[in-house]
Amino acid sequence: MSSFDLRLSTLRAAYRAGTLTPRKLIGELLAKAAALNPEFHLFIRLLSEAEVAPYLDWLETQDIDALPLYGIPFAIKDNIDLAGIPTTAACPAFAYTPAESATLVAQLIALGALPIGKTNLDQFATGLNGTRSPYGKCRNSVHPDYPAGGSSAGSALAVALGVASFALGTDTAGSGRVPAGLNNLVGLKASKGLLSTAGVVPACRTLDCVTYFTATAREASELLALTAHLDLRDEYSRKNPQWNDARAFGKLGTFRFGVPSQVEFAGCAESPALFAKARAMLEAAGGVVVEIDFAPFVEAAKLLYEGPWVAERYNVVSELMEASPDAVLPVIRDVLAKAPAASAVELFRAQYRLQALKAVCDAALEPLDFVLTPTYPRPVTLAELERDPIRPNSLLGYYTNFMNLLDYAAVATPTAFMANGLPWGVTVFGRAFTDQYLLSVADTLQRLSGIGCIGGGKPDANDGPEANNDRVKVAVCGAHMRGLPLNRDLVCRGARFVEATQTAPHYRLSALAATPDGTRRPGMWRESDRGTAIAVEVWEMPSLELGSFIATIPSPLALGKVELANGAWVTGFLCEFYRLESGVEITEFGGWRAWLASEHT
Repeated sequence: MSSFDLRLSTLRAAYRAGTLTPRKLIGELLAKAAALNPEFHLFIRLLSEAEVAPYLDWLETQDIDALPLYGIPFAIKDNIDLAGIPTTAACPAFAYTPAESATLVAQLIALGALPIGKTNLDQFATGLNGTRSPYGKCRNSVHPDYPAGGSSAGSALAVALGVASFALGTDTAGSGRVPAGLNNLVGLKASKGLLSTAGVVPACRTLDCVTYFTATAREASELLALTAHLDLRDEYSRKNPQWNDARAFGKLGTFRFGVPSQVEFAGCAESPALFAKARAMLEAAGGVVVEIDFAPFVEAAKLLYEGPWVAERYNVVSELMEASPDAVLPVIRDVLAKAPAASAVELFRAQYRLQALKAVCDAALEPLDFVLTPTYPRPVTLAELERDPIRPNSLLGYYTNFMNLLDYAAVATPTAFMANGLPWGVTVFGRAFTDQYLLSVADTLQRLSGIGCIGGGKPDANDGPEANNDRVKVAVCGAHMRGLPLNRDLVCRGARFVEATQTAPHYRLSALAATPDGTRRPGMWRESDRGTAIAVEVWEMPSLELGSFIATIPSPLALGKVELANGAWVTGFLCEFYRLESGVEITEFGGWRAWLASEHT
């Protein structure tokens, strides 16, 4: 086994086969990281053998099958606490040594993961390029003329250079997605509050997210499922809905996705064709594309640095800046300079404008499963950043700065390489708590692109069930169909018509006796040997509305799983046998509408 292929599945197989031990692997990785650090500046602090020994000692007393992350090495951005190891946020004067680890770090260690060190970052996580650190400028893992991206630069490099299976970063304005895009990685910016930020040095406390860098979307899905838990240490923590658990990751069914009607590439000659290819891959996978007005998203993004949210960043470092301004890098001081003058009036005005923009953006997302954009308009060079540390950095955030302000989930995924070898990729984003669905989209893109992942391997085949998001498909076969009396019960719950189709040829249909209000309903049941295909409509409704919808369904009808003609299984109406004898079998008509038409002719 190559030590560079550090994917979770590869390491598990090697440990179980006895060809590798965590102690041997960690020794090799620490040596490799130490050799790489003078060139790439990816670590602020590598753990010593003595510091990693207690984790290894404990692990060797455990059953590999009892720990999902047994022996998996990971790196930690140095604004996230690891007990007993200094946290610097890339500012020596700010450094402190925490007594306990961040909640997420503690979770990962308890699951068997092994921390190897604290990674470099743009100071106080303020930047998108990875060069704003007194611990050295992080260059790209592939091309020496480009930055690694930031602020989670060192974390991305730890995975891209093969010294960690995954890494923790943070993402307030794009700090997880931009470095992922620049280094051929998957970067998961989960929904706000889904991963605990307790023990994280804030950038903007109300917006901050912890992110995962991984080689594949499947690994990010696994890590998210293991660690997305409500945390009472974090006042901004939110419970993960059941529709967003591990079972939501899977194959894509039919879907609708948005793209900006005007895509910004900032003059890049290659990006338009690369984006068109990614769009075409999703269309070939069954997606229907919808162009959307992207101006409201861009306007929301501008609020992050033009509005009073800069004051929230300043709140973290204000005492240090006022007491020792030279302890903070000049470029960070320049970014935060206007913060002390921000007023409460400006804050409320900005919040009102943001809420108005969110209403518009949410409406654009409502009929869609996700939106596809480039991860950034174009890459910027180290030379550009040397000449002007502000504007090229801002350009990298064009497609990222609005995400947390608008409370969306997002995943950056690699899909191509540019002519000069630099990785290139796209971002998919959508409503909060659709993270596992977005990872399913990223997985599809990663496999269809055929470019391979970090370590030289290919993403594992995705032959599981259909992916789920915050919408549930419901097959209706009677009075809930379009134009019929009970269709209102779907429409009033925000349900959207998907398609008219048929079941698999395994069902029978009965016209039940009328209810006291005179409503006629069909009863459908499955008989594989004597059934036929029955006409149905598939609708999609918000998962939050499903419970109230179920409450409207009278006996003997119930919701179960119905097999469609294309082999998919969706929630649908079925009938209990005890009432079938009171109805009239109408299977021969092939559907409720056909029977109604015959009854009235």
